[in-house]
Amino acid sequence: MDIEFNKNEDKMNLLISAMEKKLSKIYLGGGKMRIDKLHEQGKMTARERIAFLIDKDSKTIEIGAFAGEGMYEEHGGCPAGGTVVVIGYVSKRQCIVVANDATVKAGAWFPITGKKNLRAQEIAMENRLPIIYLVDSAGVYLPMQDEIFPDKEHFGRIFRNNAIMSGMGILQISAVMGSCVAGGAYLPIMSDEAMIVDKTGSIFLAGSYLVKAAIGETIDNETLGGATTHCEISGVTDYKCKDDKDCLTRIRNIMSKVGHFDNAGFNHIEGKAPKKDEKEILGIIPDARDKQYDMHEIIYRLVDDSDFEEYKEGYGQSIICGLARVDGWSVGIVANQRKVVKSKKGEMQFGGVIYSDSADKSARFIMNCNQKKIPLLFLQDVTGFMVGSRSEQGGIIKDGAKMVNAMSNSVVPKFTVIIGNSYGAGNYAMCGKAYDPRLIVGWPTAQVAVMGGAQAAKVLVQIEVASLKAKGEMITPEKEAELFNKIKDRYDSQTSPYYAASRIWLDAIINPLDTRKWISMGIEMANNSPITKAYNVGVIQT
Repeated sequence: MDIEFNKNEDKMNLLISAMEKKLSKIYLGGGKMRIDKLHEQGKMTARERIAFLIDKDSKTIEIGAFAGEGMYEEHGGCPAGGTVVVIGYVSKRQCIVVANDATVKAGAWFPITGKKNLRAQEIAMENRLPIIYLVDSAGVYLPMQDEIFPDKEHFGRIFRNNAIMSGMGILQISAVMGSCVAGGAYLPIMSDEAMIVDKTGSIFLAGSYLVKAAIGETIDNETLGGATTHCEISGVTDYKCKDDKDCLTRIRNIMSKVGHFDNAGFNHIEGKAPKKDEKEILGIIPDARDKQYDMHEIIYRLVDDSDFEEYKEGYGQSIICGLARVDGWSVGIVANQRKVVKSKKGEMQFGGVIYSDSADKSARFIMNCNQKKIPLLFLQDVTGFMVGSRSEQGGIIKDGAKMVNAMSNSVVPKFTVIIGNSYGAGNYAMCGKAYDPRLIVGWPTAQVAVMGGAQAAKVLVQIEVASLKAKGEMITPEKEAELFNKIKDRYDSQTSPYYAASRIWLDAIINPLDTRKWISMGIEMANNSPITKAYNVGVIQT
């Protein structure tokens, strides 16, 4: 290994270590004292419940672990958005599990909690995945009710989705393992099956204090909405469970008997490990964003047997397209090339920039994958489309529109991994969050923004300087440098992968060595949902 490789590897390992340190804190939820209090009540934590429910030693991926990171500090924070969402296997059936974390404000719903729950339901609906709710929530976080209660993408959308999923035949199971109050009380009854834990689970539209205030009735919460009431009198719940473990075991028993439905039929064979060492990925990604690397070397370490069938290899070289397998699943890969290449015309093409010929090639490849029913994998490290008179006169806007059109209308599932830069229209063309990837994740090296911090700061400083000059004012070089650094620092903080993941622009920040697992599990879940419409790209100019 050369010195440059070692430097890159050291930098990546530091980033991974920092990510894991953040995660270890997030995994504690509201902290050890609140965890201990739950245990004293005879309850398990959200993560303990999921660990008990999921098949032992099976693969899992967590959605939105960084949701709420750095947000709501004035309210004490909201680790993981107060909800844990995991895709895993229950009795060998792939499911999505949503568990309220009662150590975080008693499981109350913050705005980001609603967004995260809606993302979980979106994944379930797109991929026809069974969804299991482990309910333990005090309901809407009242100090922020205006940001979670009334709008289209707020709390009420959860119950609308319950109804839509029921109509789609997607299995929903609710386990009431703690509080389930007010509007949230509709969740169990809108699920296909509901169970409740005796003495710790409760369901009611209004608790005993509110009932007393509203109608003057004196009643305790257990009589009002406990397990006995709902299993033996109201009929709201279907199963009465003695404790958390009994409840989770019943879910496993139900899932073991669920039948299989038609799948999408994506091509799958027995998987193989890459021939080239996956761990070398950590030393290939440069320690600085302005350095080049060959994206082929990343691809060879992600795909089975390091076997990659490249499409139009000598044309449009700033994007790499080709067919491969990941853990046995057939995939079509669209990846930004990060090294400078020379076109057949003798022109140099900068790494990470989308040129007209590469956009044209990508559009054709995406259409081919749709015709062959091959899922698409986008590997992003893109600074945007090429600008300047030559590109404009060459039709870069037309060719870029072709690529966006072909990608937007894809009927095969799309998956996006942001390796480095994800800037401007390049984010869009390479299947950013707005274009419905089934999963979108970033490595710790990812950045998502209109442009990089330095470029944005230069533009904004130029505008500020021009404005001052127009007013007859001058700015010193020192003041200009101060302004530049201030803007750059603010912009850099907003391009961080943690900023993106906290707002669920990314489903997760992942260790690069987990990429194959995310892609494999993602295609497996997408295979649950047959393609029901023909591929039609609409109008594409040639």
